[in-house]
Amino acid sequence: MPTIAVFDSGVGGLSVLKALRTEMPESGFVYLADSGYAPYGERGDAWVDARCQEIAAWLTTHHALDALVVACNTATAAAIDRLRQLHPHLPIVGVEPGLKPALALTRSGHIGVMATRGTLGSQRFAQLLGKVGRHTPQLAQAVQWHTRACHGLADAIERHDTTRIRALCAEHGTALMAQAQAAGGRLDVVVLGCTHYPFVADTIAQVLGTDVALVDTGNAVARHTRLRLAHCATNAHATATTLLSTGSAQALGEAATRWLQLPAASAQAVHLPCRL
Repeated sequence: MPTIAVFDSGVGGLSVLKALRTEMPESGFVYLADSGYAPYGERGDAWVDARCQEIAAWLTTHHALDALVVACNTATAAAIDRLRQLHPHLPIVGVEPGLKPALALTRSGHIGVMATRGTLGSQRFAQLLGKVGRHTPQLAQAVQWHTRACHGLADAIERHDTTRIRALCAEHGTALMAQAQAAGGRLDVVVLGCTHYPFVADTIAQVLGTDVALVDTGNAVARHTRLRLAHCATNAHATATTLLSTGSAQALGEAATRWLQLPAASAQAVHLPCRL
C-alpha cells in the first residue's frame, strides 16, 4: 500500500487529508502541520519556498514516501516547481484554486475567489487565470473575477477562534459581494482558495447566501493523487495515519478529531527548526 505525505502551514490541509483518506482508504498517510510557523499566506514567496524545501527534505529523510501532497495553496504557488526539481522521482501534487470548475458553474458571470494574499499575488495564480481563459475563451470572456485576500481568516481557523472566524467571514464575504455589486453583477460562485476555508464553509455560506456555490478542490486533488500512483510501485507500508506538528500537537489532535474523527492522542510534536 502507498504511503503519502501531506503538509500544510497548519491544520487547513486536513481538509485535503480527509478527501485523500476517502479516495484511498488502503493507503498510509503522514500529515505534517507546520503550525510553529503558520500562516504562510502572510509571508513572502522566498521564505515559503525555502521552508517547503526544508519540510520536503525532512519528510523524505524520515519516511519512505510514494507521493507528497502540498496541501497549501500558498506553498503550491511559491514552491512546487522547485520541489519537483529537487525530488524528480517523487510524485508531488499541489493544490490550486478551482477556477475551471467555478467557470463551469457560474450563470451570473461573476465569480469570487477567497484566498490568502500570498496566493492571489503569486505569478502562479496569474498564470492559472490565463490558462483558464485560453482553454475556455468564450466562457472566460463573459466572466468577471472578484478576488479577496482574507487576511487573518486562516489564522483564526488555525486557533479555532469561533468568534473571530464569524467576524472575518462576515467582513471578507461582504466585501467580496460588494465588489461584484459595484461591477453591476451578483456572485453566484465563490472559490475557496485556501485549504483552511472548507472547514468554515457553513459560516461563509451564511454570509454569501445559500444560492452561492462554494468550490474547493480537495476531492479533485485526492483523485489526481490516486491516478498518479495507479501504476507506481509502492513501499508497502502499514495503512495508518501519522499526525505531526511543529507547533502544538494538542491543537492538531483536536482539529483531527473535530474534522476527521481521528484520535487526538495520535498527534505528535516534531522538532523541525526553520533555518532561514
